[in-house]
Amino acid sequence: MRPTHSGTMSKLKNKKRNLEENEDEQLPIFDKDGGKDAHLDDGDEDQGDLSDGEESVFSGLEESGSESDDEEEEEEDEEDGSEEKSSDIEENQTADGDGDDQLSAKEVIKPQTDGQNSKEEKKKKKAAGKEGGEESVASVRDSGLQISSQVDEYEHDTSDEEDIRNTVGNIPMEWYKDYPHIGYDLEGKKIFKPIRNKDELDEFLDKMENPDYWRTVQDKMTGADIRLSDEQVDLVHRLQQGKFGDVNFNEYEPAIDFFSNEVMIHPVTNRPQDKRSFIPSLIEKEKVGKLVHAIKMGWIKPRRPKETTPQYYDLWAKEDPNSILGRHKMHVPAPKMKLPGHEESYNPPPEYLLSEEERLAWEQQDPEYRKLSFLPQKFACLRAVPAYSRFIHEQFERCLDLYLCPRQRKMRVNVNPEDLIPKLPKPKDLQPFPTTQSLVYRGHSSLVRSISISPSGQWLVSGSDDCTVRFWEVSTARCLKTVEVGGAVKGVAWNPNPSICLVAVSYDDTVVLLNPGLGDRLVCTATDQLISSYEEPEEVMDQSVQWAVAEGEGHEQGHRLILKHPKAVRQVTWHGKGDYLACVMPDNGSSLQVVIHQVSKRRTQNPFRKNKGLVQCVSFHPIRPYFFVATQRYVRVYNLIKQELTKKLMANCKWISSMAIHPGGDNVICGSYDCRLAWFDLDLSTKPYKVLRHHKKALRSVAYHRHYPLFASGSDDGSVIVCHGMVYNDLLQNPLIVPVKVLKGHTITHDLGVLDVTFHPTQPWVFSSGADGTVRLFT
Repeated sequence: MRPTHSGTMSKLKNKKRNLEENEDEQLPIFDKDGGKDAHLDDGDEDQGDLSDGEESVFSGLEESGSESDDEEEEEEDEEDGSEEKSSDIEENQTADGDGDDQLSAKEVIKPQTDGQNSKEEKKKKKAAGKEGGEESVASVRDSGLQISSQVDEYEHDTSDEEDIRNTVGNIPMEWYKDYPHIGYDLEGKKIFKPIRNKDELDEFLDKMENPDYWRTVQDKMTGADIRLSDEQVDLVHRLQQGKFGDVNFNEYEPAIDFFSNEVMIHPVTNRPQDKRSFIPSLIEKEKVGKLVHAIKMGWIKPRRPKETTPQYYDLWAKEDPNSILGRHKMHVPAPKMKLPGHEESYNPPPEYLLSEEERLAWEQQDPEYRKLSFLPQKFACLRAVPAYSRFIHEQFERCLDLYLCPRQRKMRVNVNPEDLIPKLPKPKDLQPFPTTQSLVYRGHSSLVRSISISPSGQWLVSGSDDCTVRFWEVSTARCLKTVEVGGAVKGVAWNPNPSICLVAVSYDDTVVLLNPGLGDRLVCTATDQLISSYEEPEEVMDQSVQWAVAEGEGHEQGHRLILKHPKAVRQVTWHGKGDYLACVMPDNGSSLQVVIHQVSKRRTQNPFRKNKGLVQCVSFHPIRPYFFVATQRYVRVYNLIKQELTKKLMANCKWISSMAIHPGGDNVICGSYDCRLAWFDLDLSTKPYKVLRHHKKALRSVAYHRHYPLFASGSDDGSVIVCHGMVYNDLLQNPLIVPVKVLKGHTITHDLGVLDVTFHPTQPWVFSSGADGTVRLFT
């Protein structure tokens, strides 16, 4: 059955619409959106693409949709083959008709994907197979002639509302990145993304084998690949070179002068004049009235006529406040020449005339060093005076001085030097602090390296290079007990716990815990019972330090526990509770530089897997579980519970020698071998709050007082400097540091002075030990 004439028309219109959709689909590079991305870069394409994983998720959706569309199209083709053929013929006719004005439909369809081309070829073959007769062609041509007049009206519609395939509008296509579709067509159906499962290898092979790869671009609106035609590639090249898109456009056309220079009789516009052009303006009247009032009141001065006579300035004028130069703030008047004196007279007094020796000396001097620039001479009368030979030379130099020499008034700040010195309180207002030497503890035959005081403040222990440890009574300077050890004593430390009587002594690679037996008998016996009550655990752990109980003669002298270390021990220090003891064994290449002993369980642990730098000294925080480790340049603060580094203090000195922690725990002082004492405020900064350079030589020891706001430093210059260091509870107020007293008494021996300082626990007294073999008490 032959289709009706109206059916043919609707088919032709649908075909026409599809053609225009394809045309818009293939040329998005020249849209408003596409203009930006006209350069054929790969970088921009990737943003819209899906990754391989994402594409695979949507691939099933896409295939099913596309197959069903193809089947429907094929069914329509089989039914209406004749109409399709007639529409093809009609297209050719219309394209031939306007060949010069616009690209033909075939040329527009040409840059399409291969899949679309193959579909159309199939359609055409099927149509040709179904209808073979010339009669049908002729009849369709007749009907096409009748319809062409209707179709041509909208054939080349150049309006903005073109029938583009994707109707989402001018939006960023990245919004569709996570969806399987890329937009909607005119009927509101989803446009699914094409399957893009090419990996980089396929992309590379396509680049090598496909001759049209360079002219293939991806349409961001539909996700399809489009092959650019020669005209489009030429247009891209022209735009890249900065030329005009249209080949036929001539940018050098002569300019048309729309308005001639001849004055015409008739106006360009024939609009009648407004009423306001005949009436005086009220706004202008108001403005003029204000100006007149201002002139009357003297606020505005009408312009004076300019004076045409030239003005000259007197260079030699005095500071006349009315002259222009005088009014200038920085003006300095030219210096006057010195008036002539007696030596410039033609008949000077005889004492102004030079003798022969003075004249020779004057001639040998450099001109700039001469007191006089000429030789005084004597003439009988004024008539006999000749012309001055250096007159022009001197006048020229004077002119150079006047205009080349910079004359500027320097603003000198009048500051009283005493105002620059910070206002510190007077030392007598900061009492009590030690001022005089009271007692000297003599008995050691070599330098005393370390001293420590008992928690009660009644006994003092000192360790010396003469291989002895001496116990003194503080109030009388009497030596109560002497204990000999097997080497030069490097450090002594009295246990801070008042309920235990123990002293740690380090020499060579050994640390000995002594019970001196001084003071309360109950405390001494309780200490011995505590040590003897230790029971060994079932599992014995391997430790780097060997613990041994003293026996025989050593036990009688007071030795209780002996700790053998792998290396020489330089410093011992107790934790505030009195159960833990830290030892320092400086060794640059080893990780075992610091060990912590627990006396009650006789355990030893190395807190650090590796040490950064050469450890100089260590200290426990008085309140919190922090551990301070001083290397040559830095002080590291470790949290023992969290087992991590909390702060790293930069001492700004070459080699730290000693360290002390304030009883409050928020301030640290470090002494160094380059004569500096650095005070750190831990809440403020990791850099020193204040650096004191009071000593002339290396600092050996620093110490804080437990209760008074005092700290002291001992140095190789033989002096102990006591400073007032007040720490306030108000965090906004910085510590007050005032040096109050320099204490001298030690004699310098072998270039060594004071080796250790420590404060009395309750009194404002300071003890110092020196290289002269004495311990001194300043009160």
